Amino acid sequence: MQRKAYVPGVAALIAALLAGCTGGGALGGEPDDSKPGDTGGTTAAAEPGKYRTLPEPCGQVDRGTLDSMLPGIEEMPDEEQQEKAYEGAPTVTYDTDRRVGCRWKVESSDATHHLLVDFERVVSYDNAVSDDTRATEVYASKVQEADLPEPSDTPSDTPSDSPSADDEEGADPEPSDGATTDASGDTSGSGDSSDSGNSSEDAVTPPALMPRILDDLGDEAFVDDALTTSASATRHRTVTVVFRTSNVIVTVEYDEQPGRRTELPDSKEMQDKAQELAGSLADRFSD
Repeated sequence: MQRKAYVPGVAALIAALLAGCTGGGALGGEPDDSKPGDTGGTTAAAEPGKYRTLPEPCGQVDRGTLDSMLPGIEEMPDEEQQEKAYEGAPTVTYDTDRRVGCRWKVESSDATHHLLVDFERVVSYDNAVSDDTRATEVYASKVQEADLPEPSDTPSDTPSDSPSADDEEGADPEPSDGATTDASGDTSGSGDSSDSGNSSEDAVTPPALMPRILDDLGDEAFVDDALTTSASATRHRTVTVVFRTSNVIVTVEYDEQPGRRTELPDSKEMQDKAQELAGSLADRFSD
């Protein structure tokens, strides 16, 4: 919100006279949460955003998509429980004009799936900054928080492939006691061979599926892919797709947690489903 300067004494009188000569408004007006319009001054107000409202979030995902992303939903024996699962649950928000969302959670014998759809309408209260510009800044902060890796034309080597100081001195490069190191740097101990199997291979995400900027989705977009590989807990993967269209930022968060510790969610399958949903949401905004 634009701040009004306080000018004491004679300076205030001069300022008031100048305002009267130039056709400006009176000082000390009440603040207004809405974006100020052009009051006839020399500086025109920045353009408002394209979108003034947000859609009802729980109704934006069709049942076919929910069946695909939450496979356990079709296995529910109770029809009333199944219907409730399809409806989803609105997220808690204190200003539905600015932010709305919906969550789905479905458990099955094979896995537990979570899905979140979030819409944020960005408004700039600075007369010199448009809503779109402010939304671009908010989106950029989300990219920074995601800490996307730098794009590379060649696959990067894992830390274990790089020669260490011990290797150069002729030391044995193999980990001791049968421990293996995965691509994220975690080491699985030798005492538990039941879960270590192919953990180093499972933890590696193919270069084409690494977190990255996406093309042809809204005005700008990215996908993040986070895998939890703790050997002491069930592994789960969270795929997040974020895109901006004008002054609205949309987030799709998709999480899968298998029922067995030895299983690993498929990165490509989850990314494909999350991006397909994000694409359908972007199409609805462009209609």
